[in-house]
This record gives sequence, structure tokens and C-alpha cells, in this order.
Amino acid sequence: MNIDDSILTSCLFFTSNRFARSMTKMAEDAFAKADLSPTYSYVLVVVQQYPGITQKELCDKLSIAPSTSTRFIDKLEEKNLVERKSEWKETHIFLTEEGKALYKELNQYFEQLYGQYASILGKEHSEQLTKLLHESSEMLKKGKL
Repeated sequence: MNIDDSILTSCLFFTSNRFARSMTKMAEDAFAKADLSPTYSYVLVVVQQYPGITQKELCDKLSIAPSTSTRFIDKLEEKNLVERKSEWKETHIFLTEEGKALYKELNQYFEQLYGQYASILGKEHSEQLTKLLHESSEMLKKGKL
């Protein structure tokens, strides 16, 4: 039997997941001191940028399922980083004072993460790859049946 690694190097599914695992590990290391996973940190960033964002809007911005956002918001609420405020039929999400304080610290972890992968991949390659991945994600999202 002839062993061929091309399935591992030319398959977008395999390659993107392999890359995502590496990036996840790097991000978890960068955010370890924040006592918050990188994913939860992105929720805080979006809530900071869009005070009073609804859960549906948050799901759209982060491309996550409503059940996932509920789990994230519940955990951030337990940590007293966000609060929900109901207004008619909608619930709006805001950062608490603790959430605002942590948000200010998060920038250093984002910079550390960027610095780490840019030092390996190069700044230009990192920026191009990010742009291509974003554009490709949008294309796949629009092309869904």
C-alpha cells in the first residue's frame, strides 16, 4: 500500500482544523493570566464595543449558536463580568464595572498572542492569512444551503 500524505496537506478541512488547534493552544497560553479563555474574552470585547447588544446580535457577530452564547453569558454573569437587562421582549448585555476593568487588561493578552504568531508566521503573512480566512468564512457563510 502506497502511503500518501496529500490528504493531510491538501485537505482544507484537515489543514484548517490543525491550524485552529495550534492557534487555540497559543491563545490559551496568552490569556492564561486573565483567568478567562480567549473565546470568553472575545465576548467581552464585543459587549464593550456594542453596549446593550442583544444575544442574537452577539451570536451574529461571533458566528456562534444561541445555546453557546447563553452558556458564555451565563458564565460571564457568574464571574460578575456582564449583566443582562431586559427591555420588553429583548435582553441586552452590558459589561459590569469588573468587566470593564478586565477589558482594559485584555489588550495586553491580544498583543501577546499577535506578537507570538507574527514572530513565527511573519507580520505580513499573518495579516494576509487573517484576511483570507475572514473572507473565506464569509463566502462559506453566504454559500450555505
